[in-house]
Amino acid sequence: MYSPQLLDHFEHPRNAAEIESPDATAQIENPACGDILKLSVKIVDGSIAEVAFRAKGCVPTMACGSAITELVKSKTIAEAKAIRREQVVEAVGGLPQASEHASYLAMDTLAAVLKQVKR
Repeated sequence: MYSPQLLDHFEHPRNAAEIESPDATAQIENPACGDILKLSVKIVDGSIAEVAFRAKGCVPTMACGSAITELVKSKTIAEAKAIRREQVVEAVGGLPQASEHASYLAMDTLAAVLKQVKR
């Protein structure tokens, strides 16, 4: 059902925390299923120095939240904006069709937090 990578992100989430005094924070709820993903970032010299997530929802939502933080950490804002949903799906070893909403939630939350970053 779930890939080993997805289960690893769920069981050992990366960057599951709150950032003290983040430069930007965004939280999005999927109205269809109720899953919630919150991303926070701290920017230093134009790059994402710290990124953290909090999630409430299904296993894939937790895993995609973890994976998106790994994908954007240490990236410039432009590099982070260039990340594609397929990269999130690949990072968790694929998603069952019924769980694809988790990757869209991760991407929507990333876009929202990056939109708030002051340049």
